[in-house]
Amino acid sequence: MKKSSLRLLTLILLATAILGISCEREKPANTQEVRFVVEKGSSANAVAAALARAGLVRNKAFFLALLKLKGLEDDIKAGTYRIPGGSSLSSLLSILTEGRVSQRRVTIPEGSTLRTIAALLEDAGVCESPAFLDAAGDKDLAQALGLPGSNFEGFLYPDTYVFPEDSEARKVAERMVARFFSKYQELSGHAKPEARVLLDQVILASIVEREYRLASEAGLIASVFKNRLALGMPLQSCATVVYVITEKLGKEHPSVLYYSDLKIPDPYNSYLHRGLPPGPISNPGQEALKAVLYTPKSEYLYFRLQDAETGSHRFSKSFEEHTGDAIPVKGF
Repeated sequence: MKKSSLRLLTLILLATAILGISCEREKPANTQEVRFVVEKGSSANAVAAALARAGLVRNKAFFLALLKLKGLEDDIKAGTYRIPGGSSLSSLLSILTEGRVSQRRVTIPEGSTLRTIAALLEDAGVCESPAFLDAAGDKDLAQALGLPGSNFEGFLYPDTYVFPEDSEARKVAERMVARFFSKYQELSGHAKPEARVLLDQVILASIVEREYRLASEAGLIASVFKNRLALGMPLQSCATVVYVITEKLGKEHPSVLYYSDLKIPDPYNSYLHRGLPPGPISNPGQEALKAVLYTPKSEYLYFRLQDAETGSHRFSKSFEEHTGDAIPVKGF
């Protein structure tokens, strides 16, 4: 019985060695990088067949045998892969069973809107724009994540991210929200406040984000808006009107605003409505959040662009001072 077992073990080891040599020598027909997708729930046999069709293996039997010998039949990870040209069977096996999926790097600029972020994610190959917009508009998901608003606008923290290619949109949105709350706690020194307070802070920060150009002026711009709110004055932020035009009406970003634009009937138009708009108009970054959390005291009620090249503003306490020596500036 012992001799029989030893003989069987020897045969298995010999077969393994021969198969290993064959696998290392066998090169796939395709020598170029190949995008290869493993769907969730795919069997080892289905993956092997797909690899053969993609030209990544010449003989799927070798691949399946190697999987079985190593006990990895159930270890292939779902995802999108970029398989290097000329990969051997053993390296291909390692890539798929270790889940070395293709990664996509994407930078979300400060002040980006939800719609812009969705487009950037799609362009980077992270997830499809419609799927992301659906996830970010899911009220139940927003509530589950502790968001005070009805969607994710304002709470998708602008930063550089690395996501797996073809990620699930929901997971992408969740990660960006998690980054927001992490950064908020870091800046404020405490956990998130009551929902209404948090929403108001983010709404104001989203406006400041779209108005400031120099980080050193973000706090003063926040002070202007807070002073106007305290006096019951309309914010009169051009950024809110641009939001209405581009995000609510779906038009191109205007190069200049006209008086007729300031009269567009929309609750986000801060020229027509007092107080804060119903929700954020962008996704604010660190400087805008800091400006709202730690707003310096001032008596300023107005500001206007003073130097288009440097982005500096002139701040005023009265309308007369604000309009004196005004230099028309196109663009914002």
